[in-house]
Amino acid sequence: MPEKPAMILVVDDERLIRWSLEQQLTREGYLVQQAETGAEALQRAKSEPPDLVMLDVRLPDADGVDILERLLAADPECPIIMITAHGGVESAVRAMKLGAHDYLVKPFEMDELSLTIRKALETRLLKRDLTRLQAAASQGSALDDLIGVSRAMADLKAVIVRIAQSDATTVLLQGESGTGKDLVARVIHFASQRARAPFLAVNCVALPEQLLESELLGHERGAFTDARAQKKGLFEQADGGTVYLDEIGDMRLDLQGKLLHLIEEKAFRRIGGVRDIKADVRIIAATNRDLAKALEAGQFRKDLYYRLKVFPVWLTLLRERPEDVLPLARHFIQRFSREMRRRPIELDPEVQARLLGYHWPGNVRELRNILERAIILAPGDVLTVEHLPPEMEESTVGRADDMARTASVSLPTEGLRLEEVERDLVRQALESTGGNQVRAARLLGISRDALRNRMKKFGFLAP
Repeated sequence: MPEKPAMILVVDDERLIRWSLEQQLTREGYLVQQAETGAEALQRAKSEPPDLVMLDVRLPDADGVDILERLLAADPECPIIMITAHGGVESAVRAMKLGAHDYLVKPFEMDELSLTIRKALETRLLKRDLTRLQAAASQGSALDDLIGVSRAMADLKAVIVRIAQSDATTVLLQGESGTGKDLVARVIHFASQRARAPFLAVNCVALPEQLLESELLGHERGAFTDARAQKKGLFEQADGGTVYLDEIGDMRLDLQGKLLHLIEEKAFRRIGGVRDIKADVRIIAATNRDLAKALEAGQFRKDLYYRLKVFPVWLTLLRERPEDVLPLARHFIQRFSREMRRRPIELDPEVQARLLGYHWPGNVRELRNILERAIILAPGDVLTVEHLPPEMEESTVGRADDMARTASVSLPTEGLRLEEVERDLVRQALESTGGNQVRAARLLGISRDALRNRMKKFGFLAP
């Protein structure tokens, strides 16, 4: 299907100029509208938005710069070329500062006019393509894509909103593999004012050490044997946006020092470079390692750790929020059914029980992979246990036996008050975990919300 010709609105109080411009632009294949006054220009732009506006600085009923501001308020992406006489260059420059694309001084050459219009329309197309690419990149990275009904998930979403709205330039995500650190990083970026700038990610383990520094900082031509041309690093490319450093706990120590310099000075040098390059980036670092132990072992810089820990975020394990398992399962089933172009599959009650009883060592990633495999195997509209991997049955049965053995308690002959036993167990769990509610709930085999209810009941937590 051929592309519709661009619509150009010519706004000038001189009829001869409007006529000559329309003749020239029509010959070049554009559609043209005319307006003699500012009010007429605003009305025409409202009824049929143009792709480009040629706007005289001086109009009989208004200042062209005022009309520029009102046109851009209605359509910020519309390129506007100001037309001015020699005495109006100062106004044209002011218009440029307010967002005009360019200006032409009367009398202008038609070749110059054609080139200016062509470049302006190309810029508009590039902006549209960029917006489309940004929208595609942000797909699946919204706050609503964090699925869960647990208190832990509600708390995580609240923290993400606070981070996204803040000026914090460093965030540290910690949690086991599969807990969703990559997704959380993307949600933070696309929920922030940096969303229109790049989100660039690198895995600090996936790249060899000698390449990681070049990937992050870039290099100058001749900096090392294969450096045949200058290369911009991720920090430079992501200026104004976000760099996501996955598995930062495995970054080598000398590069950690350069990263610390970048965070504190907002500047870095390419490999082989002699000048500092400024970079305004938010760094989101993630790791599944225990960084406290890495500090003790001398494998991670203490100053970098505390600099990254300005905004620490712990991602809860899936087995610590069992109430999120079925909502996540239904979300993945809908997603994979849509991708595979088949009707959504129902979960058999026995499958639901199996999912709830499993301990999920691979967290959300394991749940997603298991369901994708199951949907491929399931021929009908119901997912049954035969479509689940055998290790799920063994793990679920073993866990149930362990819980039954653990729950076996002998009743004293003189009897006891059950509420006092429960209170003492809650107290012991909190003391043994240093007040960590997630770990205490795990020791007791209950959810964090259930633990909090008991803490309020026994006076360990203000109601």
